[in-house]
Amino acid sequence: MHITETLSNCTPSVSFEFFPPKSELAASELFSVIKELEACSPSFVSVTYGAGGTTRDRTHQLVLKILTETSIPPVPHLTCVGHSHEEIDAILDQYASQGVHTVLALRGDPPRDQPDYDRSGDAFRYAIDLVRFIREFNESSRHPQGGFGIGVAGFPEGHPETPNRMLEMDHLKAKVDAGADYICTQLFFDNHDFLDFRERCELAGISVPIIAGIMPIATPSGMKRMADLAAGARFPAPLLKRVLGLENSPAAFEAAGIDYATEQCRELIANDVAGLHFYTLNKSGATLVITRHLGLV
Repeated sequence: MHITETLSNCTPSVSFEFFPPKSELAASELFSVIKELEACSPSFVSVTYGAGGTTRDRTHQLVLKILTETSIPPVPHLTCVGHSHEEIDAILDQYASQGVHTVLALRGDPPRDQPDYDRSGDAFRYAIDLVRFIREFNESSRHPQGGFGIGVAGFPEGHPETPNRMLEMDHLKAKVDAGADYICTQLFFDNHDFLDFRERCELAGISVPIIAGIMPIATPSGMKRMADLAAGARFPAPLLKRVLGLENSPAAFEAAGIDYATEQCRELIANDVAGLHFYTLNKSGATLVITRHLGLV
């Protein structure tokens, strides 16, 4: 089923994101998490792709395992950095032959050990180049399924490298016009940011489904890491008040984060969000609690 049909058949859709495990033990633990979350009947699960394609093989292995051992459609991430046209074509050909129906097209980050990485030699400079290439692959009709649905990223808090929010919207509209079928946003904690972003998309003539990226706060250290990221996640005062003074009470801190995320999701559903995409960090606990509280299981 094409991703546009999947998203239109279930409002809101529910989906989860995982990253490829680094060891056999981690792989076993992750698959137990995936099987637990399968009970939520997610519309899809996405699998990340390491900076510069560093997890390419592990991403593919996890995608294939999800395909063959669960009922959940996997959506692998695909990035531009360090790839030639021939490599991307081979990856798409492999995914298509195995029954993958959707990919998330991202510009991606350079390898962490190459801070001065020069993108000028990349075959794909920006996500829009990757979207166009996937669309051309689809039009070649080399596979019976007819090609891939294409997702792209959206930034409710603003793209870290595009402070001009009007220019940011121009870039997003160009990706949709090039062939993107839906938008999955980066995580955010203030629903005003998402609702404003969605309205600006409407004003720009963007009509594809926009899925909201949700990450429950679980630990003080995790909160600090998110604040330190280049994108610099913003924490609104109501969330800060919720966890204030709980730094030394792990269970209470996590429960407060879950309660906040649940209320955040409830408000988004009331505002007709197309979908909720949970960044799970390869764990099931918080996501299961939230989806049960929302009656989405």
